[in-house]
This record gives sequence, C-alpha cells and structure tokens, in this order.
Amino acid sequence: METDFETFLKVDIRLGRITRAEPFPEARKPAIKLWVDYGPEIGIKKSSAQITAHYAPEALVGQLVMGVVNFPPRQIGPFMSEALVLGFHDARGDVVLAVPDKDAPLGARLC
Repeated sequence: METDFETFLKVDIRLGRITRAEPFPEARKPAIKLWVDYGPEIGIKKSSAQITAHYAPEALVGQLVMGVVNFPPRQIGPFMSEALVLGFHDARGDVVLAVPDKDAPLGARLC
C-alpha cells in the first residue's frame, strides 16, 4: 500500500490520559469502556477498547494512551465510541496499548 506524508497528516493522533474505565459486558467481544482526557483543546472522549487480556479497568485510570481523535463516532452496542485508542497485537493476538515512555502535555499531537 503506497501512501504519502499528506495522508499520514490526516490522522490526528493525540496523547491522552484515562480518567475513567469500566467493564463493557454488553460488547460482543470482551472490552473496556474508557474516558480519555485529550487536554483542553479536545476534552474528554469515550472509547471502547478490546484490551481485557492485559488490563483491568481499575488499573487503567491515570494511564497515558495515544488515540485517533478525528474519526467519526461509532456506535458499539449501547456505547458511542468517539476516539480510537491505539495498540498492538501481541504474539497471542491480544492488544497491548501504545503508550509514550515519557510524560508530555495532554492533547500533544503525534509528530
């Protein structure tokens, strides 16, 4: 797949901090409901993440994450997901969150 830098710039990836996390038993695949603070410009956006293999909701509060904030909202069962939290599949196919190794301002854009 061939793309250019302009295509990359269309995806708005920002740094956020999880402020709230809850189990999402209504989801078809095991998931956690997240509320992520992307700073004063963007605010808090909700996300549904299939990350239950490695994370418990109560341990996620305060965690820094990276998320796409400019995709249209998506209805996931009874929950409206407003951002896409990013991660990688591990060797078993479970999702591991993509996180920065140092602190940066909430809402900082991936460059």
